[in-house]
Amino acid sequence: MKTIGLIGGMSWESSLEYYRIINKKISNQVGGLSSAECMLYSLNFAEIELLQRNNEWEKAAAILSDIAKKLESAGADCVLICTNTMHKIAGQVQESLNVPLIHIGDTTAEAICEDKISKIGLLGTRYTMEEDFYHERLEERGIDVVTPGQVARTELNRIIFEELCQGVFLPESKKKIQAMIEDLRSEGAQAIVLGCTEIPLIIKQEDSSLPLYNTMDIHARKAVEFALG
Repeated sequence: MKTIGLIGGMSWESSLEYYRIINKKISNQVGGLSSAECMLYSLNFAEIELLQRNNEWEKAAAILSDIAKKLESAGADCVLICTNTMHKIAGQVQESLNVPLIHIGDTTAEAICEDKISKIGLLGTRYTMEEDFYHERLEERGIDVVTPGQVARTELNRIIFEELCQGVFLPESKKKIQAMIEDLRSEGAQAIVLGCTEIPLIIKQEDSSLPLYNTMDIHARKAVEFALG
């Protein structure tokens, strides 16, 4: 079994789920007492969020690249950035490595293409919804991307950072996200990409009228495939 390196803490709420999902999938596939060989480096998210807010992405890239190299030096055979937003600087992190960085956008795009979905609604932080780094991973595979309107994007970003990342899951916020899904459906979305690893903590498939792509689960599954392959 190969060793998985995880860059987590962004937020630790979803990093906890990454660890659980990866180990559960290893257990299911290998059986017995088997669990994943993995290493988790958990960052102080407050420091990273401040860099995001101040548009200091190069500093953030340097921090994550340094951590990725530490994981590789410690024996990681692959590295995952356990968040969608920080894939904005995934290219710089990969350049620092000799082992593969498993990209959450690429793995999600592959899953969508396998299902022959051509138009998706994208939910995530404002960075993920409004900037090109995530859209382009989908669009270059022929997948059209629609996002909520400006007011809804601002509110979703607030919900993510002020509630979900802090382990707060309010029924009224859940209803707001469900309304966003319905709006995206009216715009022709055939499925919804939960492009923030915290959103699956509050929105499950039974809460949506459209198929959901849980990027955290897809990302973790690809890591397990790599480890066992």
